[in-house]
Amino acid sequence: MIYFLIYLFLEVIVTVEIASRIGGLATFLEIVFSAFLGIFLLMNFRHTLGENLFALQTRQITMESFTKRNMTGLLGAILLIVPGFLSDIIGLLMQFSLFSSLIINRFSRKYPTQTKSKDDNVIDAEIINDSTTLR
Repeated sequence: MIYFLIYLFLEVIVTVEIASRIGGLATFLEIVFSAFLGIFLLMNFRHTLGENLFALQTRQITMESFTKRNMTGLLGAILLIVPGFLSDIIGLLMQFSLFSSLIINRFSRKYPTQTKSKDDNVIDAEIINDSTTLR
């Protein structure tokens, strides 16, 4: 909840500052243009998804990278639709893989790597008795 309030505060400050410099009509045109750009990106997301699936099938990217690319593309397009300059800036940056990977790495949780235990060297085997009698 606190992060949403911080985001909302920053969105208002940035929007008021930029809108006061460029004027009301330019602000309105930017909001409309960014919304159309976000809708266009959402409509063409299936092409991006297809390219990422092909890269995953040919093992050019990992599953984690596939997920990051698709989620940042979707989230960036949605942020472009939301009115406001800060959300538009973040949405545009999320469309580029360098910035999106920086954002994902910043907010993703780091899971500890699995340590090797002493049982990792044990090989499971089935011992078959050669005697013909049943017990």
